Amino acid sequence: MTLDSIKLPAMAKEITKIIDFAVVDLPAIYNVIMGMPLINSMKAVSSTHHLGIKFPTPNGIAAEDGARWIKTLVNVEDHVFVPDIDPDEIGDQGNKFVEDYISRLTMLPLDRSRPLWDIHILNVKTSDAEAAGLIRSHHSLGDGMSRMSLILACTHKSSDPEALPTIPILKRRENVSHGLRNTGWFLSSMFAIYATVRLIWNTIVDLLLLLATVLFLKDTETSLKGGAEAESNAKRFSHRIVSLNDVSLIKDIMDMTINDVLLGVTQAALSRYLNVAHGILVNLRSEIGVQALLIHFQSYADKMVISIAVDPTIIPDSHKLCDAMEESLKSMKIALLGKGY
Repeated sequence: MTLDSIKLPAMAKEITKIIDFAVVDLPAIYNVIMGMPLINSMKAVSSTHHLGIKFPTPNGIAAEDGARWIKTLVNVEDHVFVPDIDPDEIGDQGNKFVEDYISRLTMLPLDRSRPLWDIHILNVKTSDAEAAGLIRSHHSLGDGMSRMSLILACTHKSSDPEALPTIPILKRRENVSHGLRNTGWFLSSMFAIYATVRLIWNTIVDLLLLLATVLFLKDTETSLKGGAEAESNAKRFSHRIVSLNDVSLIKDIMDMTINDVLLGVTQAALSRYLNVAHGILVNLRSEIGVQALLIHFQSYADKMVISIAVDPTIIPDSHKLCDAMEESLKSMKIALLGKGY
């Protein structure tokens, strides 16, 4: 039932309109609901699919997606999904079932009428666990370690339900060696100057490469490069767990960083994969773009998890690429140990 009406200014970008609002005494998660009168007065075109509108302004066409942070109540049952799965029907194809399930999720958008996250619990036995839990969330909730910290804060140890989870702390490598620390102030100062000049030079080179990429450098055409439709295609996720100790061993012998080792493993794996699939080699220079492939490395304790997301129309056999990653790491370790390191 309408109690009264009130005129209020409604602003979108640089356009302001005075609109009549009806006042009602009803519970709602919105402060106001703006409908057709505002859209008509702004000469706007709305899209329910994209949850946004476009309208003319003195400075051209403007767009408003309507995304706002609002206070709301969370009903956990709306976010947790436990599909009914027949283990006998799946058999020993648990890994494939989970990968297919994730691929289907990539094509389903999150419901923007509620908080942008959901959890899927799959009672399916895989090669790594007795069941699988999938957490999907919008990047606005956090990125990188902030999101991982948020997820860990919502869990507890199975061995001690009252205790919060902890992350193993690894000792970081010292930037200055013990021998250099004892060489005196002159050599230490020269080393500091050299390191500073090198940092400035590398920064300038990176900025120039970035500027050249924006202006005229283009990605080289490769068999891994997807077209304009690559982002809208379903993605297939696969992963492989390798030993972090093997990565650290190669890092120490070659006197490099873990990132250097992983870059070498990735380049060798892509060369191995493409040589088998297409009879070509690959060189990961900065100008080569791979739009149909995403590789993510996550270390925990003594494990390194290699997760890849591929466009199956470009890379139909993602498991072979995982095999190539694992075999490349083993080949590097065997080659170094074979030389007596």
